[in-house]
Amino acid sequence: MLKHGKHTKEIFGGEINTTNNRMELLAVIEALKVLKRPCLVTVHTDSQYVQKGMSEWLDNWKLRNWRTANKKPVKNADLWQQLDALAQQHTLKWKWVRGHAGDPGNERADELANLGVDSVLLRGD
Repeated sequence: MLKHGKHTKEIFGGEINTTNNRMELLAVIEALKVLKRPCLVTVHTDSQYVQKGMSEWLDNWKLRNWRTANKKPVKNADLWQQLDALAQQHTLKWKWVRGHAGDPGNERADELANLGVDSVLLRGD
């Protein structure tokens, strides 16, 4: 869900044979793709994986050629690289919100995620 002033745009989607972490990353990627020009964006997420990845881990992953501190390949590196490239086009701030705790935006995002699951099931991929 993207919000600017009184305007709201809702997007959703899904994939078969995926993980929650990949879908959390894809949600931010697809939202940033909607933006037509560089923007100041506050990303509200209940995913500590995404928030910490972008705020704490990304720079070291890039320095280590997409390897963790344990020298293992970074999981979902393809999506982290896409998100990093999109992030370079904007000024992003990251705000973690507790999931399923009554935050209206987070509750709506959860509903949209469920619509994405339903859309995949209906397509029969």
